[in-house]
Amino acid sequence: MANMAQAIRMALHYAEENLGVTDIFGEDVGAPLGGVFTCTQGLKTAWNSPLDERGIIGTAMGLAMAGNRPVAEIQFCDYIYNTIDLLKLAGNTHWATNGDWAMPMVVRTPVGSGIRGSLYHSHSFDATMTHIPGWKVVIPSTPLDAYGLLISACQDPNPVMFLEPKALLRVKGEERIPGEPEDDRALSKMIDAPLGDRSQWKPQWPALEAFAIPIGKGKRVREGTQATVVSYGRTMPLCIKAAAQLAEEGLSVEVIDMRSLWPYDWDLIKASIQKTGRVLFVNEDTEVTNFGEHLVRRTVDELFYSLLAPPRLVAGKFIPGIGLADALEMASVPQQNDITTALRSLCGEQP
Repeated sequence: MANMAQAIRMALHYAEENLGVTDIFGEDVGAPLGGVFTCTQGLKTAWNSPLDERGIIGTAMGLAMAGNRPVAEIQFCDYIYNTIDLLKLAGNTHWATNGDWAMPMVVRTPVGSGIRGSLYHSHSFDATMTHIPGWKVVIPSTPLDAYGLLISACQDPNPVMFLEPKALLRVKGEERIPGEPEDDRALSKMIDAPLGDRSQWKPQWPALEAFAIPIGKGKRVREGTQATVVSYGRTMPLCIKAAAQLAEEGLSVEVIDMRSLWPYDWDLIKASIQKTGRVLFVNEDTEVTNFGEHLVRRTVDELFYSLLAPPRLVAGKFIPGIGLADALEMASVPQQNDITTALRSLCGEQP
């Protein structure tokens, strides 16, 4: 099975061949590196930009307004913060021009902890990004979701922020990408650049098929009856493991993968909470003004009389950064034990 980095690369290849993507660019995105996480190796429209995040976003906006379809990369989301005013402009262009100007651009950026990136390579961006109207915001937790969501993003007439959980980029999926060869080693030989000299290397792309996951549609990953856990990105696999662990204790937890943060699948979340009566929201962004807090507020506003217990949030600590030491990183953001403990407590709470 493909890992998430390979899935992103195949989706971008499909998009440049079939969906009109004209430019895939950013720092080290083109040859020879093909991205620090190898997500853009071998792509024919990939090119290297200067180390200038504002220039990358501004160029993507200009290309999009001129009728092109760019996919820009900010190498780590920690460095996207100095582009906030430009992201705001990109998001309001369609609205501000009364629909006269579209902004068909995608921005990809790796987010979150999990690689011992310390202070400057471990931030999350979901809470900040969902504060900027006019953008669609997606964050996959599996390679197949990454492939399908990116294909949808590359067809959208307005800006899409594609958040890539860097801790999951090397994790293989459990579902095959449409057109992916059966042999994992064959896929690697076809599309992974060799070590050393790559000057003569060309990828041999599989016959990829169209597969789009609609932006705004979540996924019920596991059925349950006693509590619901809602998550996305890096913490999603942890929630699945926590639910499986609690099942051995006789507790039934339903697991929802949001996949899209804006728009999001409230109907799916609402139906699950109404069924179980309890909900835990989990993500790794800092806990103050966290996106999960918005979901808690909406749950209380709309589903108060369906609740058997107050909704809860497990999120990252409200600290300026992530420590380099393993123990510090583990203590800074949610781990499986944090989720399991919170769910066990939630299931035990009675009205």
